[in-house]
Amino acid sequence: MAESKHSWREDELSLQEVIKKYPDVSPFVILKTDVQRRGVDFTQRAIDAVDPDRDAVVYRGIYSEKNDRIPNGLILRDGTTILADRVVPSSGFNGGRDPYLIDIADGKAVLTDEGKVIEEVGYWPKPDYFDKVTSSGKPMWQVLVARPQRMDINLYQNCDFWKDIGMGCKFCPIAATYSKTKNIKREHLDYQDVAEAVAEALKQPGRFRMIQLCSGSLLGGKELLDDEIDQYITMLKLLEKNFSHKKVMTQLISTAHNERQLRRLHEETILTGYTADIEVLNEEIFNWICPGKAKYIGYQEWKRRLYQAAEIFGPGAVNTGIVSGVELVKPNGFRSEEEALEKGLAEAEELARHGVGVAQTVYRVAEGSYFQKQKAASLDYLTAFAKGLDTLQRRYRQEAYFDDYRTCGNHPNTDLARI
Repeated sequence: MAESKHSWREDELSLQEVIKKYPDVSPFVILKTDVQRRGVDFTQRAIDAVDPDRDAVVYRGIYSEKNDRIPNGLILRDGTTILADRVVPSSGFNGGRDPYLIDIADGKAVLTDEGKVIEEVGYWPKPDYFDKVTSSGKPMWQVLVARPQRMDINLYQNCDFWKDIGMGCKFCPIAATYSKTKNIKREHLDYQDVAEAVAEALKQPGRFRMIQLCSGSLLGGKELLDDEIDQYITMLKLLEKNFSHKKVMTQLISTAHNERQLRRLHEETILTGYTADIEVLNEEIFNWICPGKAKYIGYQEWKRRLYQAAEIFGPGAVNTGIVSGVELVKPNGFRSEEEALEKGLAEAEELARHGVGVAQTVYRVAEGSYFQKQKAASLDYLTAFAKGLDTLQRRYRQEAYFDDYRTCGNHPNTDLARI
C-alpha cells in the first residue's frame, strides 16, 4: 500500500465496502477481523455497566496482565468471539487506525465507530473457578486463563528467545509483559496450582470443551527444547488424572520439536492437537521478523518438523499459526498486499499438501514489541487472506475443531469453517 497524507479511512476500503466486496464471507467474521486489527476502547458508562460478578474481567497470561473492569473478550450475536485488547487512541500504539468504541445504547453494549452503532456486543462470561484459590493460596484466575469454552495454561511466562539479545520475535510482547509484571508473578507456574485449577474448572457443567497449553519457548535441556518437552509432559500427566480416556481434547502451541520429542508427546500423554507457530509464510521475512526461531531451528526445518508432526498425530490434528499482516511491515516486508497474498497462500497450500493447516491470527500492533510503532494491514487484505485459507482448508479436507469459532475463536479463517 502506498504511503499517503490522507486519513487511513480515505486510503482503504471501509468495513461496509469490504462486506459488500466479499458476499460469501460472514459479515460477523469481517467485523471481528476489523476489531482485532484496530482494537477497542470503552466509554465510562460502558465500563460502569460491566458486572465483574457476571463478566470475565481479570487476566494473567503471557501476553497481558490486568485486574480491572475491562472485559477479557467480546461475543457477537452469531456466537463469534473476539480477542481485542483495549487500545487508548492517544497511546500511539494503535497501528495507525482508530479503535472501535464500546458504548451503551438502549441499555445494551454496542460497538460504535465515528459515533454510529455498528453491532450489539456481549462479553465473555466469568467462569465459576475464578473466585476460588488453590491449596497454596493462589487465586485460580492467576494460573488458568479462560475463554468461553477453553482453558489456557501458560506454564512459562517468559520466552528464551528474548534472553538471547536481538532474537525475540519482533511483533511479540511476551518479554515486555513479563518484565512489567515479574515482581508479582513467577516465571514458571506451579504445576500443582494449575492442576487444582483445572480440576475445579471441570466441575462447571457444559463450560469447557478443550484444554490448551501455550508458553514462551524454553530452549534448554540435554538436547534443544528437552526442558520444554519435559515441562509439557509433566503437566499433561497431572491433567490426565481427571479423565478416563487415553486421549483428551487438548492442544499444545509450542516451539517446533524434533521427531523424538514429538513421539514422546504423542505416546506418553493425552495430547491430541499439536501446533508450532511459524508466524510468517516466507523464509526471508521470517528470518528478519523471527530471528530466534531462524537461528535455533530455521524456516525449512520448522516446516519439516510440522510435516513430521502431521504424520505422528494424524489428519486434522496439526496446524501452524501465522501473524497475518506482519509480513507487510516495513522496511523488509512484502512491498504490496497483492504480492503478500499470492506468495502467502502458495506457501499455505504447500503446508496443506503435507496435512498441516494454517490458523490466521490478525496482526495488531502490540505495545512493548519491537514493532510497536508499525501499521496494521488493511481489512480488505486480511479478509482476502481468510477467504483464501478457508478455500485451501476445504480443498484439502482439513478439519478445524481445535481452532473453530467455539473452541478458540481467535482466527478469522477457521471461524469460516462452520459455514
